[in-house]
Amino acid sequence: MARVNLKGMGVALITPFKEDKTIDFQALARLVEHQIRSGIDFIVVLGTTAETPTLTADERRQVRDFVAQRVNGRVPLVLGLGGNNTMGVVEELRLTDLSAYSAILSVVPYYNKPSQEGIYQHYAAIAQASPVPIVLYNVPGRTGVNMTAETTLRLAFDFPDKIIAVKEASGNFTQIDDIIKRKPVDFMVISGDDGITFPLITLGAVGVISVIGNAFPKEFSRMVRLALEGDFANALLIHHKFTELFSLLFVDGNPAGVKCLLHAMGYIENELRLPLVPTRITTYDKIRNVLERL
Repeated sequence: MARVNLKGMGVALITPFKEDKTIDFQALARLVEHQIRSGIDFIVVLGTTAETPTLTADERRQVRDFVAQRVNGRVPLVLGLGGNNTMGVVEELRLTDLSAYSAILSVVPYYNKPSQEGIYQHYAAIAQASPVPIVLYNVPGRTGVNMTAETTLRLAFDFPDKIIAVKEASGNFTQIDDIIKRKPVDFMVISGDDGITFPLITLGAVGVISVIGNAFPKEFSRMVRLALEGDFANALLIHHKFTELFSLLFVDGNPAGVKCLLHAMGYIENELRLPLVPTRITTYDKIRNVLERL
């Protein structure tokens, strides 16, 4: 299996909706072109930021195929494909056409709160079934359970050809540093949080799967590139330019913040699907003020 390089800035692509809540494929096409023109390194389709739980199976298939056709091999694509029913995920892997995708991003099982052994066995089953490499996704704030450094490293060493990276969104620097320090040489640690991407790269992370990259792909990918090249002074300048926005984008939840930002920039309608709702007016005004200053 060819080694997939996910170094740099990947964008966790949103799903734009029209006022009637149907998918706005025209806006999606514009966003994809904007990302690629701006020099991003890869695109993550149907992740958390895409409001994937609110899409039907048919809509997920449409988005998956539409983005693949639009990108047409210009940048690597990663598909969000995971869940808390291991047999169901394995079956989905068997039925899904992954020919246009370089890897899948698979979240730690949520809601059932498995043990570390359960998490390990879940990913072991996925590794044996997946035709493409796997990026583990640890996001305890959403799943209710943290995948420890020990479990991540055990998976990385036991399945070196299949489990190639982890998207770490625990915010636990000690844990992430421990993974970086003890991981196999080729295993990639990717930031799952825009706000701590710069410090994580200084520790040895290879980049980020970014939310803010939807709106500022050129600037944020430049920050990531500078940091990876060791130009920390210039990378830090860009990082500090965005610090206020990092917190504002998540104050009313994700992707409400970034959709508000993209709406203010004229890219999309400010529409989400329930149970998610748009940002409060006060947040919208603050985001617009920051945008004008930027």
